[in-house]
Amino acid sequence: MQREYPVFGSFIFSKDIFNKLQHLAWACLIVASCLETACVLLCVRVVCLRGVFVVRSSSSMKRGKKAEEAAADGENDNGSATAKKAKKAKEPEAPVLYDDPPDKMTSKDGREANMKITSWNVDGLRAWVKKKGLDWVREENPDVLCLQETKCAEKDLPADITSMPEYPHKYWAVSDDKEGYSGVAMLCKTEPIKVTYGIGKEEHDKEGRVITAEFPNFYLVTAYVPNSGRGLVRLDYRKTWDVDFRAYLSELDVQKPLVLCGDLNVAHQEIDLKNPKGNKKNAGFTPEEREGFSQLLEAGFTDSFRELYPEQTSAYTFWTYMMNARSKNVGWRLDYFLLSSSLLPGLCDSKIRNKAMGSDHCPITLHIAM
Repeated sequence: MQREYPVFGSFIFSKDIFNKLQHLAWACLIVASCLETACVLLCVRVVCLRGVFVVRSSSSMKRGKKAEEAAADGENDNGSATAKKAKKAKEPEAPVLYDDPPDKMTSKDGREANMKITSWNVDGLRAWVKKKGLDWVREENPDVLCLQETKCAEKDLPADITSMPEYPHKYWAVSDDKEGYSGVAMLCKTEPIKVTYGIGKEEHDKEGRVITAEFPNFYLVTAYVPNSGRGLVRLDYRKTWDVDFRAYLSELDVQKPLVLCGDLNVAHQEIDLKNPKGNKKNAGFTPEEREGFSQLLEAGFTDSFRELYPEQTSAYTFWTYMMNARSKNVGWRLDYFLLSSSLLPGLCDSKIRNKAMGSDHCPITLHIAM
């Protein structure tokens, strides 16, 4: 029996064509099935990825929420978590400052002070005058004002100081070799009997470091002692100076008792500077310089400040301009009043005026009954 084949419109397909079309149809079905499977897998993957993202997002949100809750708990519990950490951090120590006590005007033997001497390393006279140093001097009103490290030739002295009527008797020593280097001055209300310059040795005197004034009852010596220098380049010279200067003072002391004042460029004991351990090899605190000062005391002279305040700490007269040293009171006691032993009964007070500004040193003042 002859088989009939489908008819489309007016076309009747032959057996061969029909078979090819049938195979093609099956192929299309297979392809469609594969595409459907792939789409299903793709959808599953997207759903899975979305699930992971959701899980991760949810987890992150939970962690963020927990952090917010913890922060909120910290704020509710005596301040924030940051504040708690700040409390645990070590707070910087407040600087220990020296508070200059009220002036004592009576000596141990009951006499009233009748002589007031002030000494100040001004670190450049012209700059110090511009910084209103003379205003402080007028307020302090000493009988004698001694200045060190003036760094100023006589021809360049400011008129503000040369014309001061309060001190009609003025004396200046300057460096012969270097202009603007070293230099000392002495301004007196009462004219001394005699004034000399230097210590009688050319190698020292050419730097303008010493003025000696003779008064009826004592000698007053003001000095700017040589610094041993960075790297201790002048330490050997300083040792020679110490020997010669001590001999000069001892000769004077035989004639009359004396007061030595000025920048002696040494912190004698560990109590006399803030950081003794770190400065044992630095100028001003070497064993040689400290020994030189000890020998000066052994020669019959007394550190007036330590005589009255033997245990006083944090009492300094010099602070470097660097590192905010003065506000932190990281300093050195380099400025002194030394007295002959015979003057000690009349010692009333030895002051460190650490509130006075205008230099890297502060002034010091002596009250004494002569």
